[in-house]
Amino acid sequence: MSGNAPVVNPSTRILRGKRFLRQFFTPETLLLVADPHAPQLAIAVLDNLVEGGFPGKLYTYEVPDTHGYDHVEAITRIQALKGKLDLVITCLSTPRTPDLLEQLAIIGTKAAILLRDDDDTAVDHISWSNVRNRLSQIALHYGMRIIGPDCLGVAVPTVNLNATFAARPAMSGHLAYLGQSGMLGASVSSWAYQHGIGLSYLVSLGDSVDVRLSDMMDFISEGVSTQAIILHVGLIDDARHFMSALREAARGRVVLAIGGEEYTGNLADASLKTPGIEKRGVILDAALRRGGTLRINTLDELYDSLELITRVDDAYRGPRLMLIGNGSAPAMLAADILQGRGHLAQPSEESRKALIREGVLGSNRPAAPLDLGGTATPEDFTTALHILAEDENIDAILVIHAPTRMAPPDKTAEVVINAAWELNCPLITAWTGDEDSTAIQKQFSHADIASFSTAERAVRAFLRLQHYREAQELLWQVPQLSGHLTSSDLRQRARAIITDALNKGYGVLSHRKSGQILTAYGIPVFQTEYARNSQEGHDVAQRAFGALAVKVVHTEQCIPFMSRDRFHASEIPPRHSSLLNNVATPRSMYDAIERLRERVGNTFPDSSIINYAIQPMQHNIRGLSVCVGITQDEVFGPVILFGRAGYGLDVMRDRQVVLPPLTNTLAQETIAQSEVIDLMKDRFGNDQAVIDASVERLSNVLITLSHICAELPNLKGLEINPLMIKRDGLVALDYAISLGEPVRQAIRPYPEGLRSVEVLGEGSFDVIRPVRAEDAHLLEQFYLKLSPTSRKFRYFKFSEELTQREWAQMAAIDYDREMAFVIERHQITSPIEEDILPDTVEDGQGEITSVIRLKTDSDNLRTEFTLIVRDDYQHQGLGRVLMQRAIDYARESGILEMVGYFLNDNDIMRHLLENLDFSFEPTADNNISVAKLSLNEPIDDWQRLRLTNR
Repeated sequence: MSGNAPVVNPSTRILRGKRFLRQFFTPETLLLVADPHAPQLAIAVLDNLVEGGFPGKLYTYEVPDTHGYDHVEAITRIQALKGKLDLVITCLSTPRTPDLLEQLAIIGTKAAILLRDDDDTAVDHISWSNVRNRLSQIALHYGMRIIGPDCLGVAVPTVNLNATFAARPAMSGHLAYLGQSGMLGASVSSWAYQHGIGLSYLVSLGDSVDVRLSDMMDFISEGVSTQAIILHVGLIDDARHFMSALREAARGRVVLAIGGEEYTGNLADASLKTPGIEKRGVILDAALRRGGTLRINTLDELYDSLELITRVDDAYRGPRLMLIGNGSAPAMLAADILQGRGHLAQPSEESRKALIREGVLGSNRPAAPLDLGGTATPEDFTTALHILAEDENIDAILVIHAPTRMAPPDKTAEVVINAAWELNCPLITAWTGDEDSTAIQKQFSHADIASFSTAERAVRAFLRLQHYREAQELLWQVPQLSGHLTSSDLRQRARAIITDALNKGYGVLSHRKSGQILTAYGIPVFQTEYARNSQEGHDVAQRAFGALAVKVVHTEQCIPFMSRDRFHASEIPPRHSSLLNNVATPRSMYDAIERLRERVGNTFPDSSIINYAIQPMQHNIRGLSVCVGITQDEVFGPVILFGRAGYGLDVMRDRQVVLPPLTNTLAQETIAQSEVIDLMKDRFGNDQAVIDASVERLSNVLITLSHICAELPNLKGLEINPLMIKRDGLVALDYAISLGEPVRQAIRPYPEGLRSVEVLGEGSFDVIRPVRAEDAHLLEQFYLKLSPTSRKFRYFKFSEELTQREWAQMAAIDYDREMAFVIERHQITSPIEEDILPDTVEDGQGEITSVIRLKTDSDNLRTEFTLIVRDDYQHQGLGRVLMQRAIDYARESGILEMVGYFLNDNDIMRHLLENLDFSFEPTADNNISVAKLSLNEPIDDWQRLRLTNR
């Protein structure tokens, strides 16, 4: 290497988004570089490029035989291509690649694909981290984008680009594969080909030294050619970018993930552990769920899921699946799976009578699953279908066919396909046990009907569809307003405690201080007194009534998620040496503390004793102990967990995890997925009122932990174990908090710091704040009070009313890429309110008078604004206030340019923007102009290019 590229920290990566990615997919000139000692890989890629019909200019370097291909030019000097090259594909061994890439970067090449997969013998005495660092240096210094190393390559069938060494070319279509694994991409491509499914993109990223999965998701989401994406997840080094890209992609197309059980943010350390979590894959599952998708475990399940979701998703009505078959055993096997995890549809009484009347159901036979009998004919299938498809108790129908002479597979398939066109209900088929089933399934595929080889596969695919739809609903839900349980003054005390501890260099908080943090946030803690030594413990016991429990609090014991003795509602003896129960007298308390001091000295010689926590014993309290807390994942940052109390293997497997920020719906779903609900029913005797109240209290605790994640960024871990649930409330018995460097949440929380209170009108005050997900109803009320003219100026047409999903989308924004400021007006009705309301009012209690929205591209270059003020609040300066707030926010966020489109007859908007120094340009539509305002200067050529070429 020539040494021109500066040395950078390999652990630090500047996100470069979509810059120059287009050159991977629409290159006009391409160079293929072979390893002269092992040219086979380059020859395979060359064959695919030429046979795929690559339309651009193709050069080769050190490829020994071009097979006489026309339009392929072999070169002998890299410098001969100066200024001519869009994309290079190199098959060199990875250690030899950096020197070549620097030569290419110097002559202006902006995109490179590194295919080579080296075995250990090829890289003896080479430090992989050094090689990766050199590649990163080149990418950053020269602005080159790199895919790989160790990848399959890139294929874009729509433009005849097959820059891979896959055995079979992909057909053109609407399915994209994005992932680390090249061989998985090749398998997906082959499967799609066999099933007549075309690909829009096939992108294998390999080790992702530069281009990341999130970069590619952003690029593909900008287009309209892709309707479904398969993600293979292995490396995530910026969780927020990943989550924003995933949520954006999943809003407009089907996204399914595979892999990721051992995901990492750093290939050099793929064995990271997350405290309190047995298997980190559940954290990725939680992240994908928040992103509107789910993770599939095997290729067979992935293919089955694609088969069903791509064909049924738009027609999905709900989880109730009806089973129809010409044999009881296959239907019952499917029903067993469905009843365990799903919903077996039960036909209405009206449908049952119709089935009996038509002779397809015996009067004494169950209607679900519907067994047509071994002598059923094709017509019996269609008769049952027409009756059940109109039943409001049924959301989808699975037809299970076993081959008989009375119901030949091909004839039955034909009549079912013909009947499907008339059905008002999603239809799924399982054609089993016939040598022609593959051909029949192709008939169903051509008719756009999901078909499977067994009923069990069909049912499991339907259950995954159900989980996928649930994840999608999280993207569109309108949550309830979830406020704090305590005042801002109390929460400020918690921040002060942590600041003081950090200033003193503490990595953990004492039991007492941890309890004060919980109290400040409204989580009840059990009565606890603290003694520094045996004499103070003796004095505490003298004042107490009844037996006590005493636990030694030492520094190692204050670390969250360490398996250790816990205060507990039962009298189970401690497993270790930190806790003593049933201390009945002052003298026995003195002796107990002395024993604990000696035990800690022997067992934890490096741990310092802080004090001794003393609590009353809790006899005959019929409560339920659970664990809640915050842990920190190396990739996704703060994660909230919930489940049964304790540390046994069965307990750890019940741990539910969810990424903050939380809504009330998310909190309740997290609780419902654990075993805690069943334990509540057992403990509280199926008293539904008590169970509902307990779930509500637990939801508030989980939402409070979500607030803590956002407001106390130095809090590294928090464990409440156990949190005891009683019939009349809950209380934290034991808890621990650790501190560390602040980390970002994977999903940006509500930006509370952008909220302010202003007086913009008489007799009222105004809250200027970012929109909340809970504002959907307020936004709808705001919209309904707009005049037709205001709606036309905002939407460029006399817009009709929006759906609930559209209102949810307008309120539940991604604060990392979008921003919407609202002015919420609160009326003052008395002099007392004038003094106290601005400090105590809660968001959502007033009415929205104006809204400004910013939609920023994923590269943070340009943001597009829209502004609207309610008619009865116009001419009060509200529009200018919001515009200035938006300009200041965008400028501070590093955005380069703000643009907005407006109708030429909107004189008020033009006047406002003129006063804010916007410039104006015409558009292709003579009725519309675009306003532009420069916010920050570009820092490189690529940013300048993007601004001039929209």
